[in-house]
Amino acid sequence: MDSSLVEGGLNVTLTIRLLMHGKEVGSIIGKKGESVKKMREESGARINISEGNCPERIITLAGPTTSIFKAFSMIIEKLEEDISTSMTNSTATSKPPVTMRLVVPASQCGSLIGKGGCKIKEIRESAGAQVQVAGDMLPNSTERAITVAGTPQSIIECVKQICVVMLESPPKGVTIPYRPKPSGSPVIFAGGQAYAVQGQHAIPQPDLTKLHQLAMQQSPFPIAHGNQSFQGRWTDGKREFDVCKSVIISLFNTLVGFLCISSGGMDASAQTGSHELTIPNDLIGCIIGRQGAKINEIRQMSGAQIKIANPVEGSTDRQVTITGSHASISLAEYLINARLSSEATGLAAN
Repeated sequence: MDSSLVEGGLNVTLTIRLLMHGKEVGSIIGKKGESVKKMREESGARINISEGNCPERIITLAGPTTSIFKAFSMIIEKLEEDISTSMTNSTATSKPPVTMRLVVPASQCGSLIGKGGCKIKEIRESAGAQVQVAGDMLPNSTERAITVAGTPQSIIECVKQICVVMLESPPKGVTIPYRPKPSGSPVIFAGGQAYAVQGQHAIPQPDLTKLHQLAMQQSPFPIAHGNQSFQGRWTDGKREFDVCKSVIISLFNTLVGFLCISSGGMDASAQTGSHELTIPNDLIGCIIGRQGAKINEIRQMSGAQIKIANPVEGSTDRQVTITGSHASISLAEYLINARLSSEATGLAAN
């Protein structure tokens, strides 16, 4: 497959996933969504932007190649415009390059790098852009980030060449897409007091301090101090594992309660609601388990109600609805993501 097909082949459909910071996404969307609306209308590409309560967001471009690269060019031009605007009141003498991050299946990165790095070197030299493939997969996914930096034209040419390689070497196995997670204020404990970290400041949290002290008083394990060691260690491995698991769950629930309270008062953890997840069909089995054993265990451990929708014809995903308190929903989502992460690790090892 040659580059002319990518540049002008209307019969080729592409999907490009971009990972961008919230500020950049805000510029792409524009006031009242005017910028992204214009991009959709002029390019003819489908442009989807992930949820807005995350520091990072995914912009997905899909459609015929001509539409995709028209939309991509408009996004690059907008970022270039923002850089030029920021330089107006800046003392910097040199203009920084436009930087773009693509998200691609890890199974395709080997083809992009090439034997001994020959392919990525070829792309760098011919496009005139800097290209860096991340060594690690993005959290809870089997995807990696590719950072491209340079002039708008060099980035566009570089991405076209990357797309050629991706079309020639389709992904192998199951791809778990990267989904950015919302950010929360970190909580630290110092001198027996709880503090919420906001920027460079630590804000005292009296309610969290009380709950932390209560959790320590009710800990089912005797906590060793100094050089003291545990006495009477169980020899029954299963019993020890079960107790450890119950302690972890208890502490996790306490932590979730901390986070809920810090955002909504003492009764926040008692409020009920629902949350939806989208899981690829290929991975739903690892969540359900044999005869429903895994999903039942997650229900029991979290205390949440979990409903898995029936398959929809033509869809590659299944909808999972979690209902319960904020704490139980958070724990259920954590356990589901842990299962997906475990599955992803196993696939990557193979």
